[in-house]
Amino acid sequence: MYAHRSGIILPALFPNFTWKKNTQAKEIYLTFDDGPVPIVTEFVLEQLAIYNAKATFFCVGDNIVKHPNIFDKILAEGHSIGNHTFNHLNGWNVDDAEYLRNVELCQKTIRQYAQQDTTLFRPPYGKLSAAQRRSLLPNYEVVMWTVLSGDFDTALHEVTCLEKSIYCTEKGAIIVFHDSYKAERNLRYALPLYLKFFAEKGYTFKQLAMGQAEKY
Repeated sequence: MYAHRSGIILPALFPNFTWKKNTQAKEIYLTFDDGPVPIVTEFVLEQLAIYNAKATFFCVGDNIVKHPNIFDKILAEGHSIGNHTFNHLNGWNVDDAEYLRNVELCQKTIRQYAQQDTTLFRPPYGKLSAAQRRSLLPNYEVVMWTVLSGDFDTALHEVTCLEKSIYCTEKGAIIVFHDSYKAERNLRYALPLYLKFFAEKGYTFKQLAMGQAEKY
């Protein structure tokens, strides 16, 4: 079972990763992992547009190649892009050199299709070896999360997904949803109501900067 909130121990153990943004403004940083894919990513974009919300999409390189038109739409609507490896690899289960090649392949794919680079990287499953961390941190802002919505958990009731996501969110929170088929049931229920709840409380939804990592 996973924790919906990152808490204080993990950020203390890995202080070089980005877990939240240090702000007192009513700002939330929406992130979406694993896309782009037809239907689900397009649904997310439709919901974001309703609230003029911006977000960061941590894209799997192979999905960019398969669905370039959807990737183009993400960029055209003003959202940020992050690297999520080319094949959604678990860093604990893959040789370090192979993992880093896969990250670079995703980076080259982003560069080719977006005509720009990104310094944003999120490891699938949140798992990196020590050697992978050392290699990536000089060149990437490794973005983790404040809130893990759990939308990918098919055993999680959609109401619970929404309620825990709302409960764990605070100012400057980075929240993870997934624009994937596995997460679609929970996402279709939770995302519109999550956006509505915080928009009515005066929050804005911001994307992470794709360039040089910000220092806080």
